[in-house]
Formats: sequence, structure tokens, C-alpha cells
Amino acid sequence: MKKQLAVMLASIVLLAAKAQTNIAKTQTAVPIEMLFPQGKTKALILSFDDGRAEDRQLVQLMNKYGLVGTFHLNSNKLSTNGYLDKAEIKSLFKGHEVSVHSFNHPSLSRLSKIDIVYEIVEDRKELERLMGYPVRGMAYPFGNTNEQVIDAIKGLGIEYARTVGDTYNFSVPTDFLKWQPTIHLFGKTNYIPNDTANDRKELAQFYKLIDDFINTKELVLLDVWGHSWEMGNTQTKWDETERCFKLLANNSAIYYAKQIELVDYIQAFNNLKFSVEKTMVYNPSAITVFFKKNEKVYSVAGGMTINVTNE
Repeated sequence: MKKQLAVMLASIVLLAAKAQTNIAKTQTAVPIEMLFPQGKTKALILSFDDGRAEDRQLVQLMNKYGLVGTFHLNSNKLSTNGYLDKAEIKSLFKGHEVSVHSFNHPSLSRLSKIDIVYEIVEDRKELERLMGYPVRGMAYPFGNTNEQVIDAIKGLGIEYARTVGDTYNFSVPTDFLKWQPTIHLFGKTNYIPNDTANDRKELAQFYKLIDDFINTKELVLLDVWGHSWEMGNTQTKWDETERCFKLLANNSAIYYAKQIELVDYIQAFNNLKFSVEKTMVYNPSAITVFFKKNEKVYSVAGGMTINVTNE
């Protein structure tokens, strides 16, 4: 009788342990989903390359609609014919981000390692002198990169590097030194001279992406890139740009981001410290981070620990 009772008690203890293990597994299996600042599910990046004189009109248009941009500049071309003046860029790009695009705009993948380092360091150094803050990102000239280029820029203070390899989707990048944007501004319109049928198709695809971005309920990043000089002196192109900006502006669901701000935020999310059962989280960064668990939205301020329920 005592033996049977002991077996029964052991079975109860074992079942309880298994149940507790199953509860823990269920709790830890619930995913933690990143949200953008203020708990938003959409983020928008607008980035433009080269620092040509047409940036003046582009910035004026962006400011009109409350949009922020990242501008990748070749500092050795500034103050030359067709480019911005060095003396104006600090005031012109106030509220926006200035980023590296190399000193002279060569194809980096064709250079030796020492010349790659020179192009990035000299550009970064001069842009920091002009802007008065650390410049921490870049766009590859012509979008050209390879493993040698990426290896060369590591350790140079560059925290992201954008290509021109359009994804046509809204994925959040995981490799910041191989950052692929969503789409070129207006897709490939005007790539083929005098091909109005292709232009209409490309423009329709571009606006379909914008519509999908605005209407989706998923976590999405729309990353649009281009050059202000592509609009040139053609008023219809500037009108189209304003139409696009108007569609994207003043949307309470969108986080309007400088590229480096999004990098900092994603890194802060990735560095959150969760307890084993995801019932507590510590944020070691200085940035307030938002996330979702079981459809409930949480925010954890920098330096704080909060409790997270499993309900």
C-alpha cells in the first residue's frame, strides 16, 4: 500500500512538472514583435544622392510637407559647378540627415582597399566638419559594392550602407552594410527614352507600392531613393514629386525616419534583455522601444525594466 501511494505521489509530481514545463514553453514561444517609435507599424525613409543643386528645390518641397530625408553627399564635389555650396549645407539640411557618398564618387568595387578607405574617411571627415555632428551612414556610389568594399568600411564609423538593389517589398533590413531599398523614386520611369508605355507601367507599379504601404496592417518599411537632378528643370517631374510627397505626408501611422535613426532604433530593439519566460524586459539603451506581445503593445524607456504579462 505504501509503495502504491509513493508511486501515485511520484506520478503527480511528474505530471505537475510536465505541466509547468509546458506552460513555460508556451510562454516563451510567444513572439516579441518589434514596433516602430510611438508603437507605429509603418516607417518611411526618403534618401537622395550626390548633393546636386536641385537638392535645394527638393528640400523645400519636403519641408513643405513635413517629410524628413537622408542626403548622401560627395564632399569633394560640393562648391563645384552644378553642386551645392559647402557653406549652405548645414542650414539647407537642418532637420534632415547628411551621410557619406564617398569623396569623389568612384565605383568603390574597382578600387584597392587603401583607396576605398580614403574615399570614405575623407568624405566623412569633411561632412562632419561642415555639419557639426558625427556622420555615421553612407550610400555606395552607383550602388556598387562587394565583400572587399564591405570589409574595408568596417571600423570606419559607418553603421549602414545603402545599395540601389530595389527589393520592391517592405522588409526591414537585417544587414545594415548591405541595405537594399524598396524602390527608386517613380521606379524606372524615363530609363528608356521616349517609351511612354513603359513609363506608365513603371509609374503605376510605383504608386501601387505606395498604396499597399499605406493600407497594409503589417510591420512595413518603405525606403525610396533617388536623385534630385533627375527632375532637373522639368516641371511635370517636380509636380509628380509633389504628388508623391502629398500622398505620404501627414499620416499618423507612419514613422518618418532619417536612416540613421532607424538603425539606432532597430539596434535598441535587438538589444532588449528579456527574462527566460519573457515576463520581464530591461532596456539598456537610451531610446524608448515599442514592441508587441500577444497583440498587446508595450513601451520600455531607456534604462528601465518592465513586467510583461503572458495573457
